[in-house]
Amino acid sequence: MRPAELPPRADGGAGESRPLHEEVVDLARALPGPLRRLTVRSGDRAVEVEWAGTPAPAAAPAPAPQPGGLTAVAPAPADPGPEPEVPEGTVAVRAPLVGTFYAAPSPGAEPFVRVGDEVEAGQTLGIVEAMKLMNPILADAAGVVAEIRAGDAESVEYDQVLLLLRPPSGGAR
Repeated sequence: MRPAELPPRADGGAGESRPLHEEVVDLARALPGPLRRLTVRSGDRAVEVEWAGTPAPAAAPAPAPQPGGLTAVAPAPADPGPEPEVPEGTVAVRAPLVGTFYAAPSPGAEPFVRVGDEVEAGQTLGIVEAMKLMNPILADAAGVVAEIRAGDAESVEYDQVLLLLRPPSGGAR
C-alpha cells in the first residue's frame, strides 16, 4: 500500500512521526475486507497482511492500541481446517516462519530430498526464504520422506506442513 492510500494522520501528516502501533491500527482499519492476520516487525518496519478466504458477516473494528508496545491484530478466526491432517505414523516438518519454500539449493539443482529418501537428524530438507534470508529446514529426527506438501518456490505460512516423515524402516542402525 502506498503512503498516499493511508487514512489521514491525526496530526495532519506534518511534524513528528507517530508511534508504530498507531500506524498499524490505522493500516488495519484502511485495508479492504476482513483480515486473517496482520504481522508487524519493528526492525526495518516490515508489514505482512493476509486476508480471510471468505467474507466475514460483519467487519469487526480494529482493537485499540495497547500501552507501551505494538498492537497484535487478529481480526478473523482461522478457516476450519483447510489443510489436510497429518496421517498417523508420520511426523510433520513445519515452516518455522512465513516465506518462500525452496526444494533445492539453487534453480535447476537437484532437490534436497525426494519422496522415499531416508534422511538423518539435522539433514537439510529444504529452505524457507524470508526477507532475503535463507533459512534451512532441518530434520529433527531420522526418517523417510513420505510426502512433500510444499511446492518449489511456493509461498508458505508459519506452521504450514512442508513435508511428512515416517520412521525409518529397519529400526535403529
